[in-house]
Amino acid sequence: MNHTTTTLDRLIEPVVQILTPPVARALIQLRADPEVQARMDELAERSNEGRLTPEEREEYETSIRFGNYLAILQAKARRLLKERERA
Repeated sequence: MNHTTTTLDRLIEPVVQILTPPVARALIQLRADPEVQARMDELAERSNEGRLTPEEREEYETSIRFGNYLAILQAKARRLLKERERA
């Protein structure tokens, strides 16, 4: 495990520890609204074509970072629910 992953886990863990089962289930179901998803799809396409402005690149990269963070939280919420089901 690299240093960045360890730091990210340590930042996320306090959030995971306060999740109740209903909140964990709601977190797992979170998705971008259609307008935001359409914008991200547009930016992804423009990025693949090398046509992003600096502002669009910043917007796109910020969205990717947030999406990755959310995916990690969702994975940890799933794990938390499984652990609580076994207990």
